[in-house]
Amino acid sequence: MVSLSTWFRYAAHKFEYSISLSWKKYNVGQINSRELTDAIWKNFFQGKLTFTHWTKGGEAMTPIVSPTGGTLLVRKLANLSPTQVFVGDVVLLKDPEKSDDLIIRRLAALEGYEMVSNDEKDEPFVLEKDQCWVLADNQALKPKEARDSRLFGPVPMTDILGRVIYSLRTAVDHGPVENRSLPTLYSTLTLISFNTSTTRGTKSLLLLSPCNSGMAMNQDAPVLAVELDVEEMAKNNKT
Repeated sequence: MVSLSTWFRYAAHKFEYSISLSWKKYNVGQINSRELTDAIWKNFFQGKLTFTHWTKGGEAMTPIVSPTGGTLLVRKLANLSPTQVFVGDVVLLKDPEKSDDLIIRRLAALEGYEMVSNDEKDEPFVLEKDQCWVLADNQALKPKEARDSRLFGPVPMTDILGRVIYSLRTAVDHGPVENRSLPTLYSTLTLISFNTSTTRGTKSLLLLSPCNSGMAMNQDAPVLAVELDVEEMAKNNKT
């Protein structure tokens, strides 16, 4: 049973999402000022903060996603700013190489992060506004196999459709997605080595200042408590 305090936290997140989504529609001309208030309340009372997505799987994000596929619960994010999306989050995003497809990867860096090459001929660069760097969890894969930013470079934040908060691999194998810090992922003290292809060739890169994603898990806890329906996810699972 969901506690009253959890319901209040959930309602606060939902109201914040409704305002952000409606304001975004207003700014791009989809609704006018008279429709803005109605849109906020409609989203709040009728909308949800999550959706399910079936993925065909693969080796890139094991063990979060089974190689044979599974059903994911994805939290919608109207505001893709560094205050809502964090390094270490597992996200669903548009495939940079196949725009009609979606992939799941982990955020490794956000706008403002400095990328430093271990090749002295290359100058450091900073990820630009609304850019991010994503990686596969499976470190055994080569960049071409992992198909992450080591292959296709920075990704626009606008390509992110949501944060993956629950993974159902089979009816008996499922659980919340752990959004971890980069030191936990890559077992290094201060620097993490990556490769990316650029017009100047292939570079080996180092990422500075990794941070934790406990904020995301804390924000998602009431959403999971209210909207998670494992039985419904199992019905839609194709594996």
